[in-house]
Amino acid sequence: MGKINIPEIFGSMVFNDKVMKERLPKDTYDAVCVAMEKGTSLSLQDAKIVANAMKEWAIEKGATHFTHWFQPMTGITAEKHDSFLSPKGNGEVIMKFSEKSLVSGESDASSFPSGGLRATFEARGYTAWDPTSYAFVKDGSLYIPTAFCSYGGEALDKKTPLLRSVETFNKQALRILRLFGNSKAKKVFPTVGAEQEYFLIDKSVYEKRIDLIHCGRTLFGARPSKGQELEDHYYGAIKSRVLEFMKDVDEELWKLGVYAKTEHNEVAPAQHELAPVYATVNIACDQNQLTMQVLKSVANRHGLVCLLHEKPFAGVNGSGKHDNWAISTDTGENLLEPGETPMDNAQFLLFLTAVIKAVDEHQDLLRISVASAGNDLRLGVSEAPPSIVSIYLGEELEAILNAIETGASYNAKKKEEMKIGVSVMPSFPKDTTDRNRTSPFAFTGNKFEFRMVGSSANISCPNFIINTIVADALSYYADVLENAKDFNAELNALIKSEIKAHKRIIFNGNSYSKEWIKEAKGRGLLNLVSTVDALPYYTNENNIKLFEKHKVLSRSEIFSRQEILLENYCNIVNIEALTSVDIARKEISPAVIDYENVLFKEYNAKIKYNEKTGENLSCSLEKTVLDKLSALSESFAFALSKLEDDIGGLGKCKTTIKKAKYCHDVLLSDMKELRRYADEMELLVGKKYYSIPTYEDILYSVKY
Repeated sequence: MGKINIPEIFGSMVFNDKVMKERLPKDTYDAVCVAMEKGTSLSLQDAKIVANAMKEWAIEKGATHFTHWFQPMTGITAEKHDSFLSPKGNGEVIMKFSEKSLVSGESDASSFPSGGLRATFEARGYTAWDPTSYAFVKDGSLYIPTAFCSYGGEALDKKTPLLRSVETFNKQALRILRLFGNSKAKKVFPTVGAEQEYFLIDKSVYEKRIDLIHCGRTLFGARPSKGQELEDHYYGAIKSRVLEFMKDVDEELWKLGVYAKTEHNEVAPAQHELAPVYATVNIACDQNQLTMQVLKSVANRHGLVCLLHEKPFAGVNGSGKHDNWAISTDTGENLLEPGETPMDNAQFLLFLTAVIKAVDEHQDLLRISVASAGNDLRLGVSEAPPSIVSIYLGEELEAILNAIETGASYNAKKKEEMKIGVSVMPSFPKDTTDRNRTSPFAFTGNKFEFRMVGSSANISCPNFIINTIVADALSYYADVLENAKDFNAELNALIKSEIKAHKRIIFNGNSYSKEWIKEAKGRGLLNLVSTVDALPYYTNENNIKLFEKHKVLSRSEIFSRQEILLENYCNIVNIEALTSVDIARKEISPAVIDYENVLFKEYNAKIKYNEKTGENLSCSLEKTVLDKLSALSESFAFALSKLEDDIGGLGKCKTTIKKAKYCHDVLLSDMKELRRYADEMELLVGKKYYSIPTYEDILYSVKY
């Protein structure tokens, strides 16, 4: 690979601000900037000019087609490609791209999840250009980021509520800034950096595991003799094959304007992480979708497979997507930056308190925002935060809030020098607090890290919920303070009362401990262990009022999303159950039977009897293994039969919530029992009889 000129290639495939400034007339460029900043629409004339410039630029980049790129409720992106080709007559063609093709498109929405928003025969769906996220060229097509809605205007996608939440967040945050005398900031927006964890395995082993192909995770597999116990993979030297893959991923992402910056080995064997620099929340969400696509496509080119499932392997770390959320202004101020003296930074304390209030009052929505069948397998295990939502602030901020609540004086600790104990090493200021990796929602200096998000998730959902609940808290604060006769007195009283009202959500200890589960219950915090436990809360009346108040989701849209998420959960578990049966019948059972027959023959060939009494004198390894296998295979057959019968029972459930509960309580339990026997048998069956790649084979499939 030749030398890469990063500044030269970065954003080279993006129709970004620089390109628009070069290619658009000044009046049109200014109109686009206003549309991006204020959310206003472009005139048809300006849209026509933009469309033509975008087409010419895209063709120069090798594009022959265009597509409206949207994010339906399937959890992945969708695209329909049309060529620029248009008949000219006399057998000739021209390359054409109209303003209508740029601004909107019509798609058959009948096969996308709607959760009852429309009848199956009502097939129209519309895509609408999102000018706040730049168009780009990839794989010979011009990609235009769009929202997706029904004929009646209801949101059918992940992007629309996110865009709505950004608008309401800006409105409420500006009200607060004006109260503090800030008239310069014209816009306030959340920024996000999404750390992406993933597994990388060789394609040859992947293709022999239908559970990985159909489900994204292994449904069977005994733990390997060496897993992550030595912690030697974390931050270890990156294997050359993986490094080549990472270099190609970086180059692809840089061309697409994604600020890919940090990459390293994660804790589990074959696990890695990629982290970008922060971007505005809408762009960050689009770019994370791109990142997942690029990881998969580049892996394929390298003879590898990228696994984005939250828990592809039992017994080793799963994969998350830490969502680092901050608040910025268009003047470059981070509103979650405490400064040198946070005790005296009233504006910071008010925004901090708003987040605390939001998380405490809407624990259910935050849990719902990360709810999925895959993430249920990860949350609460040692590498991921538990399902109980809490906030970590660190010792200094907690001490400040305690002092405010009690009226006690606060003496800031002088920053210590970190001394390594080696004279040649320079000293440096020690942070005022350590990190807490067990916390679901942790303050990490000047941002919050939401650590519950799953690795395969579309981060639009957690972010539109965070945006909305914090906006609601800011709205309440603005209502109080705008009517205050004495602003400073009312501000101090408000911060003090809010700390007291919501301090139960703050926990700086070990969130993995059993003691915390008991303590959290005593504090009145929710413990929604599974998706099935969490999703019924979505349609609580207070949640409906919240989203309707801020015009983020309508009542019908909320009910539809709940239904879609429940249906998705049921479909995933049902597919996993059917795949478990398939593997058990076609691969595990034949391997066990073949090996039992071999053992039986070997054992019979060695049998010795007492000539006088006829007593069997044999005591062989074959007999010992055969006895164990026979007992396990009998239990395995019974468990398999039960799973098959119970799959048939799913159709008897009358409602989606009953189906989801059945999947959780019955099918997942059956699968767990079946796997227990299968994994024990795997350790007894000879390797050559067991055709399925084992965990040992998979996790260490990338050898150099």
